[in-house]
Amino acid sequence: MSIKAVRGFKDILPDEIEPWYRVESLARCVFKAFGLKEMRIPFLEKTEVFARSIGKHTDIVEKEMYTFIDRSGDSLTLRPEATAGLIRAVNEHKLFARSPVLKLFTIGAMFRHERPQKGRLRQFHQINAELIGTKAPFSDTEVIWMAWDILEQLGLKDLRLEINSLGCPVCRPGYRNDLKRYLDDVFQDLCPDCQRRSKINPLRVFDCKHEACRKIMAGAPLNKEYLCSECRDHLDRVLDFLKALDIPFIINPCLVRGLDYYVMTAFEIVSPDLGAQSTVAAGGRYDGLLKALGGPDLPGVGMAIGVDRLLLLLGKDRKGPSIDIFVAALGPEARREVISWIRHWRRQGLAVQMSYEDRGLKAQMKQADRAGARYVLIVGENELDKRQVMLRDMMTRYQHEVPVDDVISAVEALVGRLRVG
Repeated sequence: MSIKAVRGFKDILPDEIEPWYRVESLARCVFKAFGLKEMRIPFLEKTEVFARSIGKHTDIVEKEMYTFIDRSGDSLTLRPEATAGLIRAVNEHKLFARSPVLKLFTIGAMFRHERPQKGRLRQFHQINAELIGTKAPFSDTEVIWMAWDILEQLGLKDLRLEINSLGCPVCRPGYRNDLKRYLDDVFQDLCPDCQRRSKINPLRVFDCKHEACRKIMAGAPLNKEYLCSECRDHLDRVLDFLKALDIPFIINPCLVRGLDYYVMTAFEIVSPDLGAQSTVAAGGRYDGLLKALGGPDLPGVGMAIGVDRLLLLLGKDRKGPSIDIFVAALGPEARREVISWIRHWRRQGLAVQMSYEDRGLKAQMKQADRAGARYVLIVGENELDKRQVMLRDMMTRYQHEVPVDDVISAVEALVGRLRVG
């Protein structure tokens, strides 16, 4: 019996990888423009990192994490999200001492033991951006701006930004107490999950997908009525910056995030084309997180883009050829002649292939077509005798002769025009 991948873990096959490169490359370009630097953090952390930051009584910690005891007796967890591990690294290496505001990003896989479905796998991938060291409202806007910019440059349409303020340690306790009293009165009508949440994390009841619970929460008190003046002013300034950037938004007073470390600003960017799993990017402010992990009391704000869901929106449309040039060299002399050309083009960044076997022209043309070549350069003994090789466009089927002495520059110019176009 053949062995298959673990349920909820997906292989990314060679003909599927190009969109991943496209998304990650664009994200890196955007982050560079905003002044962010990349970090790479471990997949595996001490369980305490997530229990202390995300919250012991969140769904993620209680039901979704891949946690095990290793041979040394330590409790370890595959990271269910990136922010807590990144903040752990910032504290461990004292990165906060290097700059008044740290601007960091990371790209990689996360792991949660959930029921696999479209847009929600057990191994999923995120692009994360974090700004640490400032409480300025513009920093909240900037992480939203980065996410919006990436999605917009990828050509996504009909996106919706939803935003809310979750309050702060000054104003949230009063709201939490009133919400808990409301939930106590309707306790028997809540689903089992929400009955549990109402006792330990009442704001999470707003996130329930059961229709009965959603109707009950329509009458619940809303956080916006309890915000202190600092939280109201902070949200208003964030919204003013969004207006200046022409980023459309709606205030969603029921929006909460599933992680305990969020305070004040919380947001989601959703797409109507994703069905139930509609969130493609999300984030918010986490001012107490660094302190909770043993560091100084510095503010922070960040966002994450779900790459798997993003690729569902982009679809499977192939963007351009797989390789630039396939060299169909016919005979030993031709194969020796073209080796130096291929080396030069590859060093210039062109994707160039040649058949490993000495095969006929018909077989090599089929190979070039299967490889997804945009152009084929045909070089045989006759072409070398005439000092004229044949260059064929595989899309238009047009072909023309190119002098051997000009072939290197001619190919580079042709592929360069193609990429610019």
